[in-house]
Amino acid sequence: MKAFKLENEPKIKTGFKTPDYYFDDLSAKVLQQINEREVKVIPIYRRKKVLSLVAAAAIVIALMIPVVNNYKATSNELDEATLETYLTYQSNLNQYDLVKELDTKDIEKLGKNVALEQETLEDVLSSNPNIENLISE
Repeated sequence: MKAFKLENEPKIKTGFKTPDYYFDDLSAKVLQQINEREVKVIPIYRRKKVLSLVAAAAIVIALMIPVVNNYKATSNELDEATLETYLTYQSNLNQYDLVKELDTKDIEKLGKNVALEQETLEDVLSSNPNIENLISE
């Protein structure tokens, strides 16, 4: 392989050349542009990304509203039918266990909810042969 020397090869002209007197007033032009107030430019592709994120967040929030409302509606409070069914089929639970768990507020609530008429009470007592058991309980 023979040696390659840059000085011996023919030179190709580049095609780039500076205009006449370009560097005479270049520093003045640059300083003038620096002193001008720069305007912040927001590219379009970033704006679309932000708008798409805002739209996605709005859709997610809109879809979560029914879920949150349903979650609040089904709270830990039991309805009466579920509680009665549980207590009915629970074999190791009797009336004395239930009475032990009642406090004075619960007893007052029970007294307000139970409204027996005299006739109903007389019918039950007259039709039941075990009046002594009912009275003792």
